[in-house]
Amino acid sequence: MKPLTIIVYTGAAAGLAALGVTMAKTNPSQVEYEQYAVQRLTKYLKTDVCKKTTNIIENLIRFNCDQLVDSANPQMQEIIARTTERQNYIIFSIYRTDLKINSWIPSYKFETVAAFDQFYTYTAQEQ
Repeated sequence: MKPLTIIVYTGAAAGLAALGVTMAKTNPSQVEYEQYAVQRLTKYLKTDVCKKTTNIIENLIRFNCDQLVDSANPQMQEIIARTTERQNYIIFSIYRTDLKINSWIPSYKFETVAAFDQFYTYTAQEQ
């Protein structure tokens, strides 16, 4: 082999190894996912549920809806923790959450990939 080819292969291998180490160190934990999921769920509840009610009774309830959602954060994190399965691939993780609270409220399924301290929810569907 030519010296230039050896240098290129060595550099590429070192680059891939550095990328793998970086990805492994920045693979978010289950607790970080739960915090992310609670933030997303809180935002959804405040923007889509609290703000879009039209019934007179619901308008009375909406008065404190944001505050109610904020006070429910610890319970939401517990529910998400119980309903989430993590597949850890060292350099990234996939989280699958089947959010079902009771038969009166629709259930949802979320799939999220986590890498580089970031989350990307690629599936969110009502069941």
